[in-house]
Amino acid sequence: MTRIHTPQTIAATPVESQPFLNAVEKSLGSVPNLFRLLATSPEALEGYLGLDGALSKGKLGVATRERIAIAIANTNGCDYCNAAHTFLAKTLAKLDEAEVAANRAGASKDAKAHAAVSFAVKVATAKGRVSEQDISNVRAAGFSNAEIIEIIGLVALNVLSNYVNEVFQTEVDFPPITTAAAHV
Repeated sequence: MTRIHTPQTIAATPVESQPFLNAVEKSLGSVPNLFRLLATSPEALEGYLGLDGALSKGKLGVATRERIAIAIANTNGCDYCNAAHTFLAKTLAKLDEAEVAANRAGASKDAKAHAAVSFAVKVATAKGRVSEQDISNVRAAGFSNAEIIEIIGLVALNVLSNYVNEVFQTEVDFPPITTAAAHV
């Protein structure tokens, strides 16, 4: 059960949040619980959507972004984000179940994507204190410094949503995944 009231309609959120939620609804066709919960703080919602929007225009494609989101959700044990990003990975990025399972384990079947995902997990678990070898490995896989910064930005974005969802126990409004599958 959620620990904070999640507004059920856009109209029930602060007026400052409503334009952002209208944009989410236009983009996704609905407003997932995470966004309605974040709308409690218009500033937090704006910040989250701003970073998400900026990173979505970056050099990393949707498949890489979703792989990282799944890996970070699993690293942080966030059932909501595991379910949401599993759904998005399969529907938007067209990733198969084997790839999603690899992502949950902090890996990928694709060598370049594996470097990004494993680096993202290292950033999250080491709280940013990665080694020179970690950076060399992701560079050797073909990632530029700009792309490495985007990977770090994706870690930060996903940690924010993971923490909000875990703190408030957000009700999952995506097809559920089993805990065993989520916490590989």
